[in-house]
Amino acid sequence: MTMKSNQKVFITGASSGIGAAIAAEYASQGAILGLVARREAKLEAIKNECLALGAEDVKTYSLDVTDLDQSMSTAKDFIAWAKEGIDIVVANAGVAFSDHLSSGDPTQINQTLLINILGVTNTVIPFVPTMKSQKKGAIVIMSSIASFTAPAYFGGYSASKVAVRRLGDGWRATLQKHNVQVTTICPGYIKSEMTDINDFKMPFLMETDVAAKKMVQAIKSRKKTYILPWQWRPVIAISRLFGRKLKSI
Repeated sequence: MTMKSNQKVFITGASSGIGAAIAAEYASQGAILGLVARREAKLEAIKNECLALGAEDVKTYSLDVTDLDQSMSTAKDFIAWAKEGIDIVVANAGVAFSDHLSSGDPTQINQTLLINILGVTNTVIPFVPTMKSQKKGAIVIMSSIASFTAPAYFGGYSASKVAVRRLGDGWRATLQKHNVQVTTICPGYIKSEMTDINDFKMPFLMETDVAAKKMVQAIKSRKKTYILPWQWRPVIAISRLFGRKLKSI
């Protein structure tokens, strides 16, 4: 029998990959879930899986995280539906488009920056007043090891992940006096729809369910910045020590 945690957890980008795996992990703990994605059919399938795993209840929202009005009304709806409260918000929705510099058209890089940065602010900020008033809560921002690197062809993606990592640092300093935790997760290569299309070697590739378990534990442990797999930590530390940018690999 599943032990009911009664945690109220809101997750964007929940229809596949890391978002779906984090949802499954919290479902197995008996959480109350709000799941957000654009693909309604996939989202409904994830909802059914989460209920089967033991989630207390699940509500889905078909939503574009770049839409501020929708994001704000969705946050308000979830707080009311989940019996006036929120424990964890996971801003996971994102894309990993290449820059397409040679095309002469900035549309794709602009889309990367819009979704990966404003998608985080639109997701998180509407929940902050409730977290402050209840004097508890956890904000989880999905950055990337790319926030420490300078990968060729993915400058926009890398820049967006630097931006949200620094947002996390600033928000942590601002909200700590209200007992609101901010955890920034910086994954390396995690098996997902994003990595399935890659045609290059992906060092330290980690299975999605394994990564999700580690991420949920990092959130529970109130980690500030969490890099995984662990093999990336010394690589990044050495790079910083010697003042060199990591080579894209």
